[in-house]
Amino acid sequence: MTATAPDGLVETALEGLQPFARGKVRDLYAVGDDRLLIVATDRISAFDAVLATPIPDKGKVLNQLSAFWFGRTAGIVPNHLLSIDVGDYPPDLRAHREVLAGRSMLVRRTRRIDVECVARGYLSGSAWSEYRRQGTACGIPLPAGLRESDALPEPIFTPAIKASSGHDENIPYSRLVDLVGEALAARLRETTLAVYTAAARYARDRGIIIADTKMEFGLLPQSPQSPQSPQSPQSPGGAGEPLRNAQDGATGALLLIDELLTPDSSRFWEAATYAPGGAPPSYDKQYVRDYLETTGWNKEPPAPALPAAVVAQTRRRYVDAMQRLTGRGLE
Repeated sequence: MTATAPDGLVETALEGLQPFARGKVRDLYAVGDDRLLIVATDRISAFDAVLATPIPDKGKVLNQLSAFWFGRTAGIVPNHLLSIDVGDYPPDLRAHREVLAGRSMLVRRTRRIDVECVARGYLSGSAWSEYRRQGTACGIPLPAGLRESDALPEPIFTPAIKASSGHDENIPYSRLVDLVGEALAARLRETTLAVYTAAARYARDRGIIIADTKMEFGLLPQSPQSPQSPQSPQSPGGAGEPLRNAQDGATGALLLIDELLTPDSSRFWEAATYAPGGAPPSYDKQYVRDYLETTGWNKEPPAPALPAAVVAQTRRRYVDAMQRLTGRGLE
């Protein structure tokens, strides 16, 4: 049974399919031993808690925008996407077309690297908080006198891990090296910054500033049985060569996974009205975070419900961002 709210998909339970995992937003199903079906629901999380109120069509925005960016950045680094066309899926998946259309993708299964790779081009969020205290962001020294939301001299790489509390914890690059090994850490930094730089340039030409974004990567085992797609596993950046993750000993080619450059994983600002010195209006879930800050919520589950006006405004911002970046409407 698939659970829906009056205006949004809350969770899925697709008959005949093997559940693999459930994240804050996505439901995953195993497709054989080497593929996954990822379904983007309309759940929304903030401050590491899943809210009870869904945002209609949010999952479709995340899914279709991620697919767009996977296509645009495939020349920088390969990714896990095989198809978002339900017609390409195996027959047992196609039976759920009504739920899956527009909000699902069939992907390669990788060994996920348990690090969030964050690129920042502007001083905001936790980086701004750290800078005010000690003039650094994730231990990286920054020039004196910067204001909130100022553009940085150049984009920086600020990895994060999940702390024991469940919240994200920024870590210095040296700790990343200790966790995953020097070669993989260097590739993660290089690739994250290359993807961010290319995407930020593209988005700016369309009136949107990508202030920062987080990415996730996995290692695809080198095997003749790995599913193929038109995307070559050998990118111009050399990302196809095997790498080793010291966390778990996994080896394989580096692939971008999960979602990419969406309003959930990024800060999107309106370029026309951007001004440093505060938090600019955004096209991302910062709008929801800002509302929650006014409620007195202690940031521990359960989270408060969202009013209809906040839901409608959030949906509008997500859809607007996708349309401006892709030039297409929701499918």
